[in-house]
Amino acid sequence: MLEEDMEVAIKAVVVGNGAVGKSSMIQRYCKGIFTKDYKKTIGVDFLERQILVNDEEVRLMLWDTAGQEEFDAITKAYYRGAQACVLVFSTTDRESFQAIDSWREKVEAEVGDIPTVLVQNKIDLLEETLIKNEEAEALAKRLKLRFYRASVKEDLNVNEVFKYLAEKYLQRLKQQTAEETEVLHTTSNKIGVFNTTSSNVCNQSSSNGREVITLRPNKQRTKKSKNPFGSCSLL
Repeated sequence: MLEEDMEVAIKAVVVGNGAVGKSSMIQRYCKGIFTKDYKKTIGVDFLERQILVNDEEVRLMLWDTAGQEEFDAITKAYYRGAQACVLVFSTTDRESFQAIDSWREKVEAEVGDIPTVLVQNKIDLLEETLIKNEEAEALAKRLKLRFYRASVKEDLNVNEVFKYLAEKYLQRLKQQTAEETEVLHTTSNKIGVFNTTSSNVCNQSSSNGREVITLRPNKQRTKKSKNPFGSCSLL
């Protein structure tokens, strides 16, 4: 399969309390629309967008998770396999700000340390703000996260959030690939023949006293799909 027929697919989860603007953020980013009407997400919703990052084609699969506790059992299942995360709190909701630590712990419990960004949404509502700038910055510093102040309504910093996540993930992917290449290089003098389904080859490798090494393909790159929803299940 040719390299140009491959793309990087990133599963990103957007988490935080209810009514902080998670669904609106994904809608704005993927469809370019914004609606004032609040509709509680039931369980999980899903949208995706293809972008170009540093000449690399990237398919961002954005999972919008419910912020209410009654959906915890459902949303936790969808954290699994996530490769990036957006933590969102609202300028006008102090409880959502205080809950960020808990949301991060929930995600890390399922997927460990993944590229994550902290977002303060609804900064256009200055007169209703309940979060001081110093508090938000201190939280980001303590959690060691990139911090964005955003307004989904005004389309401020929404693209920047997801571009940063994609760049961060690609950076990790390249680093991982480089490390795997280095391991293969340092053990190249031990490589005889690769393990195959042919018993003849296996017997030959054994008789020659060569070490058999099984290589696993990198599953983080996927074949391009003409139908962007072809590999997704309806929720």
